[in-house]
This record gives sequence, C-alpha cells and structure tokens, in this order.
Amino acid sequence: MVLKHKFFLVAALAFVPAFATSTHPAEELLAKGRADEAIALLHSQLAQNPNDAGTYHLLCRAHFDFQDWNEAISACEKAAELNPSSSREHLWLGRSYGEKADASNFMIAVGLAKKVRSEFETAVQLDPNNTEARSDLAEFYLEAPGIVGGGKDKAESQAKTLANLDAAKAHWINGRIAEKNKDLTRAENEYHAAITASNGGGNDWLNLASFYRRQQRLNEMEQALRRAVAAPPTQPEVIMEAGETLVRAGRDIPLAISWLQKYLAGPTVELAPAFKAYYWLGQAQEKVGDFRAAADSYRNALRLAKGYNRARDALNRVSEDNRGE
Repeated sequence: MVLKHKFFLVAALAFVPAFATSTHPAEELLAKGRADEAIALLHSQLAQNPNDAGTYHLLCRAHFDFQDWNEAISACEKAAELNPSSSREHLWLGRSYGEKADASNFMIAVGLAKKVRSEFETAVQLDPNNTEARSDLAEFYLEAPGIVGGGKDKAESQAKTLANLDAAKAHWINGRIAEKNKDLTRAENEYHAAITASNGGGNDWLNLASFYRRQQRLNEMEQALRRAVAAPPTQPEVIMEAGETLVRAGRDIPLAISWLQKYLAGPTVELAPAFKAYYWLGQAQEKVGDFRAAADSYRNALRLAKGYNRARDALNRVSEDNRGE
C-alpha cells in the first residue's frame, strides 16, 4: 500500500510552529542540527516534568527528523493525550503515523492510514484555519485508496476551502489533483499559479521543480530549482532541498555540492536538519568520486546525530578501510 508519504516530510518543512512565545533551548539545538543534544535535553526535562505536552511535541519533531517513526509516534501520542484540544499535536501525530505507514507492509499500513485520516480530520476540526492541516488532509484524500477514506472529491473540497485561506496552497493541491487526473497542462498551470499567489515563494518553485522531475523534464527542473534558491527572501531550507533534489535526480552535482555547502555555512534551520544536509553532501561527493570528502561529510552528520543510520551505512560503504586504501 503506497500513500506517497514523502509528502508529509515536504509538508513538515513548511510548518514548524513556535514552541512558545520564546524559543525553547531544544529548538535552538534542532536548528543547529544537534539532534542528539536536543533529544537528551528533552528527556532530562521530561524527567523533571513528565506531563509537559510542549516538551513531548519537540521530542516528536526531533525523532521525526531522525525518521524514527516509532519514537516520533510515541512522543506525539503523549503530546496529543496531554493537550487533546491542540490542532498542532494531532497534525504531527498524523504525519508520524503516515510516515510509518509508508514504511510498513500492506496490512499494517491500512490500519495506520485510518489513524492518519482521523488525526488530520481532528486537526482541521480543532482549527479550521490551520492551512497546513488542511493541506495534509487534502493530500491524504488524494493519495489514499477509498478503503481508508480517500477520494478526489474530498481533496477538491479541501482545496476550495483553502482558496480563501491560502491561495498558493490551494493551487498546489489543485495541481496535485490535476496530475492524478493526468491533466498535465492544468497541473503545470496550477503550480505556476501557486508561485504567482506566493509572490515567487521558494517552496512553490520547489513544487514546480518536483513536477518537472516527475515528468522527466530535467532541464526545466534545474531552472525551477535555481529560481527557488534565488527567491527572496532567502529560505535556508529551500537551498538544502534544492541541493538534495539535484542529487536525487543525478543532475549538475557540482551545483548541488555548492548549494549544500552554502546551506551548511549557515544559518541552518530545523526545517532542514544539518545532519541530513551533510548526508546529501556526502552523496553528492560520492557521485563525483571524492570518497574522502564524502566520508568526512558522513562523519559530520554522525557527530550531530549518531543514530542517523543512513549516514552510518554510507560511511561504512566509503570508509578507507572498506575500500582497501
């Protein structure tokens, strides 16, 4: 069962609500990519105050960054239990269920998908103006089969409501619907309309680039990525995402390296964890044959997040010992 939950990771990049009126120390650590330190701090705070929903929320986000879906779900469930009237807590719980569903077999995924729908619908009911919850719910309706509550008509209904709340998001959802209907001309027009509605927002250029990549229009993808990185105001997370997209597509790897290095030069943000940026920098360096530099990048990732297994596996693959050098 595939619900294409890569979407939830992308959506999460666009919405990391403030912990409180002031920045929590763990948020500062997450922004710097120091995930291990953030998790340790949050656990120490929970030992002193085990009923703080906000701390569990941050712990959920930290594990979400790690792609440790079980731990993310555990923390998010506790946050939602302690603060059941919070749209934010139900949104992140739904996202965590969604990512675990994507990594599970069919039977487990079906049960989790029903929980995703329930949490997203609850998030919207609790705060009808939560545009991120509506966007996530619309994408769920579009991608999920009818057996778990999906349906294009439901996605269209959410897009209509979003049009009055956030025009760019509404155009993006309409673009996704058009793609599902194989109306690629309309889809492209909707993605361009989202860019216009957001006054050239970097994330909307990224969405257009993703469309071009899916259609294998790779030259246009690269052009859209350049526009995303150059879009004012500068959005650090867009720079990392653009670099990652080039690496995934195997296009202009030197440019990808320069973007990822630019991002890591700072400031980094929680929306794009620095340990992930180091991982993708290592991937790019591998592609150009610079295995020593790649190994250094993977080590840097692990210094920030020792449990990031993707970096650990990559380091083992390119380490000098394993290469017999």
